[in-house]
Amino acid sequence: MAILRKCFPVNVIEMIANIIGDTDKGLTGSEIHRFLLQANIEDKTQEGVMVAKRKNLFNSLASEQNKNKCSNNILRFIGYALAPSRYIKNEEEFERIRSEVNQQLAFVGYELAESGKFREIAVASTISDVQIKANNLKQEVEQRKGHSEIIKYCKAELLVNNYFHAVLEANKGLFQRIRDLSGMKTDGNKLIEEVFSKNPILIINNFQTSSEKNEHEGFCSLLKGLCSMFRNPTAHEPKVDWEISEQDALEILGIISYCHRRLDNYQKIR
Repeated sequence: MAILRKCFPVNVIEMIANIIGDTDKGLTGSEIHRFLLQANIEDKTQEGVMVAKRKNLFNSLASEQNKNKCSNNILRFIGYALAPSRYIKNEEEFERIRSEVNQQLAFVGYELAESGKFREIAVASTISDVQIKANNLKQEVEQRKGHSEIIKYCKAELLVNNYFHAVLEANKGLFQRIRDLSGMKTDGNKLIEEVFSKNPILIINNFQTSSEKNEHEGFCSLLKGLCSMFRNPTAHEPKVDWEISEQDALEILGIISYCHRRLDNYQKIR
């Protein structure tokens, strides 16, 4: 994206420096130095002077903004520090730092996406605005009384607010549960046809009256819809091209939760 020439509030710079330069959870001094240079920012660390990393980083970032009257290079530094390729073996850490940095960037109208690219968002003006953006997805699902099977199959992704994988893993979990209950080994629409056909293996009601059979058929169609709309596309599209917002994720997970609750009362009839 084209970065606008704007200045960040000093407190936002300070908080970002505290996150990235944290003594225990932040980047190392050598990493910070390297990324500052790549972003064309002078490292203000003074040799032989004992100053915390976060304070040296703040001095470097604040000095850069004062000199150039914009925050462009600060965003470049953040982009280098949080390049996804650096966290291939530690995605949880990437999401933790990204989430904390995004809470601060929200006050200036930016967000660092999972792809490592910045995008403009509505500027947050209150703490509540930022909390809504940064809410832990797991807590949201639990508050909505989401089924325990969702937590079981995508706990790690929920904890790091990874909407793409939360939906993908929850769908995988739903179909795996159907396999476990039915004893079938297939997947996707073929699995749904085998298990919930007109001669079903599993039923979600007594399957006697016309209304019960219609409900059963509707449940079968709902499962096929989940498979086609939310599962199959993600198997073929790159993650960065399959954007799922928090609201989308919560609503999809709600549908999956409903399906699990109906399966709680299943009967195996053949």
